[in-house]
Amino acid sequence: MKPQVFGMLLSYLALTPAAHAAVTVEQPWVRAMVPGQSVAAAYMKIRSSERAALVGVQTPAAQKVEIHEMSMSNGVMKMRPLTRLDLPSERTVELTPGGYHLMLMNVTKPLKEGDEVPLTLTIERQDKTRVQVEVQAPVRSITSPGASHGRMH
Repeated sequence: MKPQVFGMLLSYLALTPAAHAAVTVEQPWVRAMVPGQSVAAAYMKIRSSERAALVGVQTPAAQKVEIHEMSMSNGVMKMRPLTRLDLPSERTVELTPGGYHLMLMNVTKPLKEGDEVPLTLTIERQDKTRVQVEVQAPVRSITSPGASHGRMH
């Protein structure tokens, strides 16, 4: 292949939407657990360069992870699991106490401030392909600097 044709091909690939599709995760953290607790909550900001959805999460720190939404209904805070969390193109979706969050169920050992929890996010793109995003989430107390304040879960 001639160098100029190869260069044009690379330029074309760089301009395709798939080449620019990216998911970024900022400020991930997991709430420290209290003695006797078997669940923990994880929070973060997720942004996708194209319309996508968070469809699953895994971690060796828990037997199961669910995506949850908290909402107010008739003056009562309710929590429900979601099978997917839509990620609109170029908009940040925040997982926060009292809103969307990840529930780590049947945690394998107590998570204390200073620990790190590896999370593997499964993102489904518009074309239905799935990509994995690896995240290291520090464990923080709700009162730690940098931890979002909100309702306890």
